[in-house]
Amino acid sequence: MATLKSRTLGVSIARDPGRVCAFVANLENLPKWATTFCLSIERAGGAWIAQTPQGPVTIRIASRNELGVLDHYVSPSPGVEVYVPMRVVPSGSGSEVLFTLFRRPEMTDAQYAEDQRLVEQDLATLKRVLERGSSAPDTKGAG
Repeated sequence: MATLKSRTLGVSIARDPGRVCAFVANLENLPKWATTFCLSIERAGGAWIAQTPQGPVTIRIASRNELGVLDHYVSPSPGVEVYVPMRVVPSGSGSEVLFTLFRRPEMTDAQYAEDQRLVEQDLATLKRVLERGSSAPDTKGAG
């Protein structure tokens, strides 16, 4: 059994973990923070379909929970599913968001490095969106 190379990327966010989890779990918010990945998202036939630079993908997320687990499952085509582990853990009065990026077997070093750069950019955007002033981001809705 082979394992995939991985790297866990993180960002500290000065917001309560419950608020961070609620915002990320609401997939309607994905285009607000995962801007390098998600151009738009809509619910169609019980599934979430995101438009990405590579075309449409189906996304599902772990059921709401009190543990900060926000794992995503991305299906770029039927029968293919990419597992994307994501966690929110308390850090003082704020949160640490952890995103594990796996290197798929077909990826080159350059592709993996670019994926890492894009995830880091999206995590920075998530931090900006959630820490922005007093405007409360949308934390309602279903994941």
